[in-house]
Amino acid sequence: MTSRIEFPFRHAAILGAGLMGRLLAVTLAQAGCKVDLYEAGGPEANGAAARVAAAMLAPLAESAVAPPPVVRMGHYALSRWPALIASLDRPVFFQREGTLVLWHRQDAPEAARLARVLTGTNDAVPELPAMQKLDAAAIDALEPSLGRRFAQGLLLPDEGQLDNRELLAALLATLQAMPQVRLHWDSPRTLDAFRPGEPEQPDRVIDCRGLGARPDWRNLRGVRGEVIRVHAPEVQLRRPTRLVHPRYPLYIAPKPGSVFVIGATEIESDDMSPASVRSTLELLSAAYAVHSGFAEARIVEIATQCRPTLPDNLPAVRQLRPGVMQINGLYRHGFMIAPAVLDVAVELLATGHSALASRFDLASSLEETLP
Repeated sequence: MTSRIEFPFRHAAILGAGLMGRLLAVTLAQAGCKVDLYEAGGPEANGAAARVAAAMLAPLAESAVAPPPVVRMGHYALSRWPALIASLDRPVFFQREGTLVLWHRQDAPEAARLARVLTGTNDAVPELPAMQKLDAAAIDALEPSLGRRFAQGLLLPDEGQLDNRELLAALLATLQAMPQVRLHWDSPRTLDAFRPGEPEQPDRVIDCRGLGARPDWRNLRGVRGEVIRVHAPEVQLRRPTRLVHPRYPLYIAPKPGSVFVIGATEIESDDMSPASVRSTLELLSAAYAVHSGFAEARIVEIATQCRPTLPDNLPAVRQLRPGVMQINGLYRHGFMIAPAVLDVAVELLATGHSALASRFDLASSLEETLP
């Protein structure tokens, strides 16, 4: 979807200025639409799940917990992100150096199980580059700072990551520079506030509120995640690294400026309280086990957030009623699949149909019209 898009309407209201709301607002405005973006919080996206995320773009790695439709969306999005980023007013850190998967000797059975799952994913989604088995020398060549600490590993080629906060800021700066966009901060809105198509009303309303849409979307739930940001100048990692563990599979995502995002926990709860001592100790201890340089790291932030999730853990784009679209349920895969979900929504808004929806097994969600 690289050519200029034309929409059969001129004015849209978007509820929610998280990742999906900002992406859609930029896309509509770049196509010449007037856009009103309403957000319950402020411009820094402090209440959005997207601000806390590690923003790893790892469809093969995530296939350990994600079904093939999500994997296909993630693979599609890897090639879409550069074009989306290039259209913004500010640069955004983006890389595709692959994902490194490591394990300690005692966790070799769990690693073997994971390797079988990834092999099955490659069979089911053959367009994904196949995983590569690594020995100690190969790991040392990819990440010299790890030395010979690990005897075996896997490289998942071409997977990537971006800087989530740089992206949110770049989307904001782009929207602020567009005269046809009006940004309404600290302005929560419900769908009942709009009557699309009536005089002085927007032609379309798109609901991207995440968990804020629970009154209008049955069975939407929150899944809690906890991440720690550290500043670790003594750690040199070029690519996202995952540590296999039977209880808390860890990820470490290196960001610009020697900042690392460390996470692992996923809890079936919409509890937004601070992280527990136990989970914090587990995350930091596991990170230290990967690289001893984390011992002298400085903790920048310990954050929790809940990701909006539907019963099948799949995203959905649906027409609630004429002129009203809802996008939700991106779960823990928000940055990985957002461009795919965006392009499905854009096709629907432009033509009323979406070939991509069938490709990503999202067609069934389009038929659901009742909350």
